[in-house]
Amino acid sequence: MEYTAAYFQASADYVKEKLNFAPEIAIILGSSLGPFAARIENPVTIDYKDIPNFLVSTVATHAGKLIAGTVAGKKVVCMSGRFHSYEGYDFEQLVIPIRLFKLLGCRAVILTNAAGGVNLSYKPGDVMIINDQIKLTGASPLRGHNVPEFGPRFFDVQTMYTPALRQLAKDCAAGSGLTIHEGCYFFMPGPQFETPAEIRAIRILGGDAVGMSTVTEALTAAHCSMPVLAFSVITNMAAGILDQPLTDEEVNITGQKIAHDFSNYLEKIVARM
Repeated sequence: MEYTAAYFQASADYVKEKLNFAPEIAIILGSSLGPFAARIENPVTIDYKDIPNFLVSTVATHAGKLIAGTVAGKKVVCMSGRFHSYEGYDFEQLVIPIRLFKLLGCRAVILTNAAGGVNLSYKPGDVMIINDQIKLTGASPLRGHNVPEFGPRFFDVQTMYTPALRQLAKDCAAGSGLTIHEGCYFFMPGPQFETPAEIRAIRILGGDAVGMSTVTEALTAAHCSMPVLAFSVITNMAAGILDQPLTDEEVNITGQKIAHDFSNYLEKIVARM
């Protein structure tokens, strides 16, 4: 399908009709990080399935709702649940949420995910501020016809993970009760977890954490000239590091344990953005 500016505008027009304010900051919540949404004051909740030309989340732990309201005095719009290529979506479809945020007037995007720890100094429950990414598989979400209303055909991504926002996140880490790292996120398409050999290769290539999301959203935001702050919550150690199988249950348990402290940390960051 060839996407046009009007295609994305239909989503934005529907959401704008439901809101009486323009959101400043967009937030995408990854696996088991949905509890942050409870902090949104005076929430307006919209099911993904009701938004024209939007997608529907199929992951059981993702609520599949767009929630807009106020956090720490800032107007926000929050996706509780995101979309992945392993759900069957084409990479080109994964531009849809960020382009909606752009049309709603958001000035920055915060991305969160649950990830496997590749760096041997990490442990489950740690948080990594993403400073770069590696994506060697799958198409670019910007493949195909360029929509110039959002950005140019060719665009720079050297500072895609905005340095000033990363510094803000580091400044807010004191007193959070969290162990904060800064590192490189390695994208793998999933839905299977990686093999031990793949994890060894990822470590050699410079990956500190591995996951199945986020990079398409960050690339789309860069195309739209939107500042990005992104976090990986290390919910498990990647394949071959510990002598135990990888399960989504482990991911969910760790995510739930860290949800309160991480939500406090995220709220502090939003307040200072």
